[in-house]
Amino acid sequence: IDNLYHTIQQRKNDDPKKSYTAKLLQGKENSMLKKIVEEAGEFTFAIKDGDTDESVYECADLIYHCLVALASKNISPDRIKQELARRFGLSGIEEKNSRTD
Repeated sequence: IDNLYHTIQQRKNDDPKKSYTAKLLQGKENSMLKKIVEEAGEFTFAIKDGDTDESVYECADLIYHCLVALASKNISPDRIKQELARRFGLSGIEEKNSRTD
């Protein structure tokens, strides 16, 4: 994840005709974000269908597109890791309730 994120960051200013990552980062934000929704849907249906190989493939796509979005805002995956660590040991119900108070 960290290596992929750093590669995405390095490609921000590459030629969008030669780099899909650069095309996403230099294009319209809505287009970049729609890819997350698209990949999440494909991942969801692969899981529902019980297709292990497709689930892995689509999850990889989803993670890539999420990392592109994070890179577009210079949000390090370390922040996500810290948030997950913060939640560790809390029940999901407890964690959700802590956000609505």
